[in-house]
Amino acid sequence: MEGYSNQACAPFVKDPAMIKIHPFEAERPPRELSGSVASVPYDVISTNEARTLAEGNEHSFLHVVRPEIDLPVETGAYEDAVYAMARTNLDRFRESGVIARDLEPGIYLYRLTWRGRSQTGIVCCCDAQQYREGLVKKHEFTRPDKEDDRTRHLQVTEAHAEPVFLAFHDDERIAELVRGDLESSPYCSFEAEDDVVHECWKVNDPGAYVRAFQNLDALYIADGHHRSAAAERTATALMNQNPAHTGDESYNHLLAVCFPSSELRILPYNRVVNDLAGMDKAEFLERLTSIGTLRPTEDPTPSGRGVVCVHLDGSWHELRFDPARIDASDPVESLDCALLQSLVLEPMLDIDDPRTNSRIQFVGGIRGLDELAEKAGTSGVAFSMHPTSMEELLSVADSGMTMPPKSTWFEPKLRSGLFVHDFSGSTS
Repeated sequence: MEGYSNQACAPFVKDPAMIKIHPFEAERPPRELSGSVASVPYDVISTNEARTLAEGNEHSFLHVVRPEIDLPVETGAYEDAVYAMARTNLDRFRESGVIARDLEPGIYLYRLTWRGRSQTGIVCCCDAQQYREGLVKKHEFTRPDKEDDRTRHLQVTEAHAEPVFLAFHDDERIAELVRGDLESSPYCSFEAEDDVVHECWKVNDPGAYVRAFQNLDALYIADGHHRSAAAERTATALMNQNPAHTGDESYNHLLAVCFPSSELRILPYNRVVNDLAGMDKAEFLERLTSIGTLRPTEDPTPSGRGVVCVHLDGSWHELRFDPARIDASDPVESLDCALLQSLVLEPMLDIDDPRTNSRIQFVGGIRGLDELAEKAGTSGVAFSMHPTSMEELLSVADSGMTMPPKSTWFEPKLRSGLFVHDFSGSTS
């Protein structure tokens, strides 16, 4: 299968005060295979779910991002064989034409349409050095085990197999470029099983996007903190091995899809605790009244900020936090998920560290409130959250602070396999 071709972009002028993006020679599936190659990202499904989704589809990119599905079921998730299989499967895709490399560097558009709304991202590479300098801003801590896992995946495959999901403040110059390129037909278009329509374009003038992004002063990680950290660690390791390092090597370029913040949609990230920490239902409800107004409700969806709906033994209650307990000047502590943690989960239910405590589960809003209530059962308690807003996320990131874990659930999700960035051989 032949590769793709498009015009090269103009040379990029370095300036550390500007946001740098880089065109890249994408590896991507041909039009007719795009829908069967594209898969959900590695971190939204379990191994068993990945096996089911990939069954009968030898082209599914789950064979690369969840390679344990091709190994015996007793194989540990972090065994060497898992990462070796990822590389084997990626090379197999290349050799069989499941993905092919563009002949010249490009920048791409990726539009996702779901439930009547569209969001269009710019697919490019951002800069590892700018990540180190804080121009690519974070809002979450990472878990060492997950960061180590993605780092090993990157180092063995020598490719960014899944892009990081970034946001930026809306910019009319970038929007104008996007509108112009969307006037042409996409080179691939398909509707996934979750009813999301995915469409991709290769832009006409990559250099115009490079120059337009220079007007931005920051990019924000919306989803993919572990992938970002792993990509920077890998870039640093290769930099340290390369005495001729300049910063222009492809290992220093991190695959990303960048979206204007106004187009993004955050769903709630709900919580379930398996038990009431020794309390009975009446005692727990009584304690909730000490931190706000509690009333029965038939609507399990919070009406706004400062409100959480609580499912207990088959019934829903609305908890409205006492405004006197909310420090509106603190962009983190005023978040609903932070209020729940500081006022309910830790002091009442003994959930001291939600990252490590096995008694708490996090349920993405896409799964629905019926599943939330089902997980709570008759002995646990579920909390239906109001979604964090993009404005809150950007404010926390700009402040240099960190959100509580599982504060945001972005939907729709980017599909993996539509763009791969190969950085092998970039130190030679």
